[in-house]
Amino acid sequence: MSGLIIAAPASGSGKTTVTLALLRALRRRGVAAAPFKCGPDYIDPMFHAAAAGRPCHNLDPWAMRPATVASLIRARGAGVNITEGVMGLFDGGPGGSGSTAGLARATGWPVALVVDAAGMAQSAAALVAGFVRHDPAVRVRGVIFNRTGGAAHNRILAEACAGLGVTALGGLARNEKLHLPSRHLGLVQAAEHEALENFLDTAADAVEAGLNMEAVVRMAESAPAETVNADAKTVDAPSTLPPLGGRIAVARDEAFAFCYPATLDSWRAAGAEIFFFSPLADEAPDAKADAVFLPGGYPELHAGRLAECQNFTAGMHAAVNRRAAVVGECGGYMTLGRTLTDAGGEAHRLLSLLPVETSFAQKKMTLGYRRLRLAAGHALGKKGAAFRGHEFHFAVAVTEPGPPLFTAEDAAGRDLGGAGCVRGTVSGSFVHLVDRAE
Repeated sequence: MSGLIIAAPASGSGKTTVTLALLRALRRRGVAAAPFKCGPDYIDPMFHAAAAGRPCHNLDPWAMRPATVASLIRARGAGVNITEGVMGLFDGGPGGSGSTAGLARATGWPVALVVDAAGMAQSAAALVAGFVRHDPAVRVRGVIFNRTGGAAHNRILAEACAGLGVTALGGLARNEKLHLPSRHLGLVQAAEHEALENFLDTAADAVEAGLNMEAVVRMAESAPAETVNADAKTVDAPSTLPPLGGRIAVARDEAFAFCYPATLDSWRAAGAEIFFFSPLADEAPDAKADAVFLPGGYPELHAGRLAECQNFTAGMHAAVNRRAAVVGECGGYMTLGRTLTDAGGEAHRLLSLLPVETSFAQKKMTLGYRRLRLAAGHALGKKGAAFRGHEFHFAVAVTEPGPPLFTAEDAAGRDLGGAGCVRGTVSGSFVHLVDRAE
């Protein structure tokens, strides 16, 4: 399969904008292009899906088994696969684990480096040269200049990089219209962006005008079969997480949007039926569901509204009364608790299915990969079943009594103690699960 990884020296260089622009431009040309996102991210893939017109899947070389990565590429890829990197090209966990570079090594896909060239001319060559030579196993083959001053600036940048073994694919001029608003966990969600289609078309126009699109497609050359196909026997959806039940009600709206498509695909492949419901619309989970999943999202922005949703609350308690497995991740975990204090300091009483109290007023960023084992038997598996996941939140647990759902370690193997809380068939934690670990 053909593939190209869009990377950058650092976050904020413009790789998301470039990726979205390329996906929309290829779609307009009738090219079958599949979007992927390196690493743990829920928000960027929503934009990728809108740009490409097909779901975006995450490829995480730290949190996913190699067979999962390979199977996802084979099952969800297309003629051309465009993958957005995470942070800087070589940034990741300990030793660079989970980095964009790690994914480039695993797939053999070439890398196009997005360089923010504002305030830079010939010096760009030194930057690009360092990334080209840093690791020969990472095939940095192209460079895209962002926020340039126009045609003359683009020409200077391209000439400076001649002889470095990279193709100057062109440049995107400074354009205030190519800006996406952000909040504390990243970009404002795609579903909340009223003018998203206009933005995507404007971005596509910019790359059509400033980049050599034919050279981009040529660069997305076939990856070596032994890398992409490693350990992948079929093109079926890979088995990532065990299904929580046979009929799973999944919350889905602006407050609960952080659910990996690969997780839902895995549950369906295992025979589970998925039913979506919207807590913000005061909908209850399916009355026949034997499992309810509240994924992460932004309940802290909607806590007052959620507290008033009587049908949602009654439906969740009814699910517990019939012994359904009820699981919450991050924002979903906060919603299962007694109270959620918003940024203004107001405490909202939520589901009270777990004796947990959380606060967004006492903001503290928690970020990192997690190694996890079930502390006791659970819908996910037997005691000791191993998983990998990721944690990223600003809320804190004011009250979080045990017993915990998991025992946890960070990416370096340091003991973090217990994670989450369990009461009967109700459980949750701040961790987003990505894949089984074994």
